[in-house]
Amino acid sequence: MRSALSFALLMLIYSSASAVDWPQWMGVNRDGRWTETGVIREMPEELPIKWRIPAGGGYAGPAVAEGRVYLFDYVLESGEPSGSKEKLTGKERVRCLDANTGEVLWTHEYDRPYGMAYGYGPRCTPTVDGDRVYTLGAEGDLKCLKVADGSEVWHKNFADQFGAKTPEWGHASHPLVDEDTVYCLAGGEGSTVVAFDKMTGKVKWKALSAPDAGYAPTSMIEQAGTKQLIVWTPIEVASLNPETGDVYWQETLEPAFGMSIMAPQEEGNLLFASGAGTTGGLFRLDDDKPGAELVWRGKTKESVYAVNATPLIEDGVIYGCDGESSALIAARLEDGERLWETKEPTIGDRRGRIGTAFIVKNGDRHFLFNETGDLILAKLTPEKYEEFGRVNLLEPTSMAFGREVVWSHPAFAQKCVFARNDKEIACASLAE
Repeated sequence: MRSALSFALLMLIYSSASAVDWPQWMGVNRDGRWTETGVIREMPEELPIKWRIPAGGGYAGPAVAEGRVYLFDYVLESGEPSGSKEKLTGKERVRCLDANTGEVLWTHEYDRPYGMAYGYGPRCTPTVDGDRVYTLGAEGDLKCLKVADGSEVWHKNFADQFGAKTPEWGHASHPLVDEDTVYCLAGGEGSTVVAFDKMTGKVKWKALSAPDAGYAPTSMIEQAGTKQLIVWTPIEVASLNPETGDVYWQETLEPAFGMSIMAPQEEGNLLFASGAGTTGGLFRLDDDKPGAELVWRGKTKESVYAVNATPLIEDGVIYGCDGESSALIAARLEDGERLWETKEPTIGDRRGRIGTAFIVKNGDRHFLFNETGDLILAKLTPEKYEEFGRVNLLEPTSMAFGREVVWSHPAFAQKCVFARNDKEIACASLAE
């Protein structure tokens, strides 16, 4: 009995420890919610910096798991990144760091010329799953590495295997691992979505065709008693059988410039997606079988049209950064009506489109990491935006729309924030 109780206690402790990791894009459940307790409730004038180390270029946010940080970046050798397609040479690099000290534990790198616009580096946060980590490079290199030493288990290149062209702004759909499968947006005829065996890299199935793969991460939901893989390509939102790739339902949703970027978000039986231009849609999911019907579509200045950052949906309200106005907007989910908007946590008094802040909820507070490198502590409610202080963690180092930005989603784990730009990665304590 005592042994059984001890084992149960150990498992509870392990589960609690694992729950506050950040093993993939947007956290444990890919929902932008951080459940750790004992963190600050108001932002001090300065945060204790545990460490900073140099980094290469890229938009890929760090992942944190089991006391290690996984950073994916680009070591530029020749050329100059810009908003246009430029020929660059360099190496894509994965590094594993000690989360407490920043010490580099191992490095995996490979030659990778770039030819996409904004070629600062990889876009996709590493996905850590047990003893393996999965990375997707900007030109379509999908790799499975061992977390112990960074050695390669398997490697696929989307252009070589599927004839896929690199999207205008690079491959950006963070790999999703669910059970024994890795799901990716690859591209190519009949292979916009591809499911791989996570252990071997063998292709399980391919599905859908689109002008290119787009940028939106895939999501797994359960509705009508059925698991559904949700995919947003540049032309449609689709629900697939995750075992076979068969289509359950499809609804047209075409953002400007093919910029399907946010992961469609579910609340109850509603599913929301929006993108560049004034493209947005709310779908009601069928309670009896896999299916969906349109509730509303976006109109000019009606809702929030997220671009870089996936919005947070809570209690029937969308909180997201609008691409056209650059404001953080609260909008009612049921009809898209705006409740309030402010540029204070996004672009401030600067000018430009696609103002960005990444939103992470913790308790009744929200951490926002914005494009100027500020970490903000705030509270978002249907009534107002309320700020509890901010500090500057990093300098913006990439150029977009004539201004310098940092467009990389941070990680929150171990009562710390881990954030990077194109020159360094920093770890700051958020402990009370």
